[in-house]
Amino acid sequence: MAEPESPVTADDLDEAVRLAVATLRQAPDGVWDGRAGSLEWSCWETVEHLADDLFAYAAQLGLRMPPLDTYVPFVLERRRPEGPANTIRADREAGPAGLLQVLESCGALLSSMVRTTPPEVHAHHGFGAADPEGSAAMGIVETLVHTHDLAEGLGLAWAPPSGMCARVLARLFPDAPRDTDPWATLLWSTGRADLPGHERPVKWRWYSAPRP
Repeated sequence: MAEPESPVTADDLDEAVRLAVATLRQAPDGVWDGRAGSLEWSCWETVEHLADDLFAYAAQLGLRMPPLDTYVPFVLERRRPEGPANTIRADREAGPAGLLQVLESCGALLSSMVRTTPPEVHAHHGFGAADPEGSAAMGIVETLVHTHDLAEGLGLAWAPPSGMCARVLARLFPDAPRDTDPWATLLWSTGRADLPGHERPVKWRWYSAPRP
């Protein structure tokens, strides 16, 4: 297992998206309108939300001088009151295969921006202005935990690599336990699971700004 202090890389993000897409491809076509685990969104909406997150993190890094106090002003729209507010949508006519292409494409956009953006560039996020490494880590957390939500809703098995989980915990969740299983700890850190000996957080956040 990789050491927790190892940096988070674009390769990690590529691997997270690849594993997520491979897992989600196992779901049959007729189940995508069911709820994604404990979320109020459908599985289809959750994949769109995940793709939208990856796109948004890439877009924030895409400016020569990213704003540090606001997001790039893409239009966000909800298709129903309880659904996610997204810029990115998948064409329903393309079916689940097309939906996963949208997810894979948005993941590639973010990993490309992480690879090409100078490390001193920071981009706005509500949990702290993120450098390229932090943006990769945010994209990985979104991918891992939302695939967990989707796997629950779709009846699929999902267990990402422990080393990847340890790296994003070290980058984004500095106060998380380090003597527990990294995947279980990441789910606990994002309010999705219990962790023996630790009270589940009522509210949670990550810390995307680089630490000194």
